[in-house]
Amino acid sequence: MSVWTIDRLGRRGDGVAIGDRGRALAPLTLPGEQIEGEAEDGRIAAARILTPSAARVKPPCPHYRACGGCSLMHASDSFTSAWKRQVVETALAAQGVQVPLQGMHVSPPRSRRRAVLSGRRTKKGALLGFHARASTVIVDLADCHVLRPEITAALPLLRRIVATGASRSAEITLTVILGPAGLDVAARGGKPMDPALFQALAALAEQGDLARLDWDGQPITRRPPALPMGRARIVPPPGAFLQATAEAEAALRTVVQDITAGAARIADLFAGCGTFALPLAETATVHAVEGLAAPLAALDSGWRAATGLHRITTEIRDLARNPLLTDEINRFDAIVIDPPRSGAEAQCRQMAASTVGRVAFVACDPVSFAKDARILAQGGLHPTRLWVVDQFRWSPHVEIAAEFRRR
Repeated sequence: MSVWTIDRLGRRGDGVAIGDRGRALAPLTLPGEQIEGEAEDGRIAAARILTPSAARVKPPCPHYRACGGCSLMHASDSFTSAWKRQVVETALAAQGVQVPLQGMHVSPPRSRRRAVLSGRRTKKGALLGFHARASTVIVDLADCHVLRPEITAALPLLRRIVATGASRSAEITLTVILGPAGLDVAARGGKPMDPALFQALAALAEQGDLARLDWDGQPITRRPPALPMGRARIVPPPGAFLQATAEAEAALRTVVQDITAGAARIADLFAGCGTFALPLAETATVHAVEGLAAPLAALDSGWRAATGLHRITTEIRDLARNPLLTDEINRFDAIVIDPPRSGAEAQCRQMAASTVGRVAFVACDPVSFAKDARILAQGGLHPTRLWVVDQFRWSPHVEIAAEFRRR
């Protein structure tokens, strides 16, 4: 067996092992550890720890070694927080960007209110959970330390839904959102709907008191799963994107409101269902721009039903291909932008060329954010404050909220 030393963690949380035969990735390891194992295709799948790190802890989840949902549960909380801050700092340094870190939010265990679970029907029933690490195999969950307890308690019911509506030949996904009205479940990839399947699924939804069950775009239940967003309440489209934990959403909202305080006209780009637009409308007029029609429709309906909010206008627009131009941006006192993982290069170039004085930037990928930050800084919008938000606990994912101001 070859002996390796873990030099550091890669961006996905795997250890970068150095040995006589070069480098390889070793999951479930920590910097400074000596391990034993053989590399295959650049990966040491089953490393044996010879010298453990002082930051190593016992993972509390019995599924941890197999499940790919978490990759850092073997590390102490202090190590993980420091590593995630370092990931952000390294990405910024690579682009020559410096910005002071103001703080870090870490969502507590068992706080995920939104999750995408994979399911497959079997001879004896069904499997339901997350994929195994670096595999398409589904780890059948009995418990989960990241999901809200209400979702974990519903796993047997969700498994029966998979057994009822999934085919043996294809995987099904269940996007599960927990809200005040209960569980909102959107199934994709199931069997085609027919009267018998509809009746069976409706009975399961009633038995589990689901707020909503949507089957490949066909509603099974009729109770609207309303979610609060500021003073408004919205009914998101089935499977909608939301911040993964309510705690992280509150932390990001507080930062965005602080950065845009005093602005009378705000543009919210990649607005989704209104996570920021609706609370911001308590003090400012807001123009919400999003590439998909369904989230904007939910936002608009929520705004119209609320009281005491300023005007919100909406616009369906693909900001990657058709960004707001400088003369459009110049109409606003502040910009809020929350782009996808790939970033917002085209939109940032237009903001950099504009005269807008403030930008609240929320990002879910440090590397793409750092590239966008450099574009803004080169155009005179300099980063002045930054917060790290860890709502995907025990995973390598990290999010950022940052303030940019024009000098």
